[in-house]
Amino acid sequence: MLLLASASPARRRLLEQAAIPHRVMVSGFDETTIVDSDPRRLVLRLAEAKAGAVAERLESGWCTPDGGSAQALLACDSVLSMGDEVFGKPRDAEEAIGRWQRLAGRWAELHTGHWLLRPVDPAAGAAPTSWGRTVTTRLLLAPLGEEAIRRYVATGEPLACAGGFALEGRGGLVVERIEGCWSNVIGLSLPLLRQWLPEFCLQA
Repeated sequence: MLLLASASPARRRLLEQAAIPHRVMVSGFDETTIVDSDPRRLVLRLAEAKAGAVAERLESGWCTPDGGSAQALLACDSVLSMGDEVFGKPRDAEEAIGRWQRLAGRWAELHTGHWLLRPVDPAAGAAPTSWGRTVTTRLLLAPLGEEAIRRYVATGEPLACAGGFALEGRGGLVVERIEGCWSNVIGLSLPLLRQWLPEFCLQA
């Protein structure tokens, strides 16, 4: 069973649609404590910190508080960047509108950091083994006018998403082109999980 260290409903839906067995344990990590000018490095550092925060709460043998057991722990974090600008979740509607005014009709990059931990035999006294990787997907965003931007932001969807849009929702209408992994834009790269977790993926 995979333990997902994320509160993101979109990430959980991806795992459910891919039939990857999992449970959720939110890290509670304060993301504001990590600052990095490189968005690829930033999301990887955040994913690592979230994974570590959850791992510290697991009991010997990686038993979860609800009595389950985890064979692997995955944490992710995503940001959007355009040039030197880095965008997380908008704080409010006005910030989301201003962001879309800059992004509309332009290319941007969605970066998701992935950090995977696997437990070891507690008797060995060693730390869990870990893997980290950032996956980047290029996006061409639609050339929205002012009225369309305000209508989209008024739905509330952009306020809950890194970058200010949700590809799996109404945001699917405002992305013109994708270069790279599509599921990465939603929150995690399924092809990367297939490489890391072959025993969980493509099961009958």
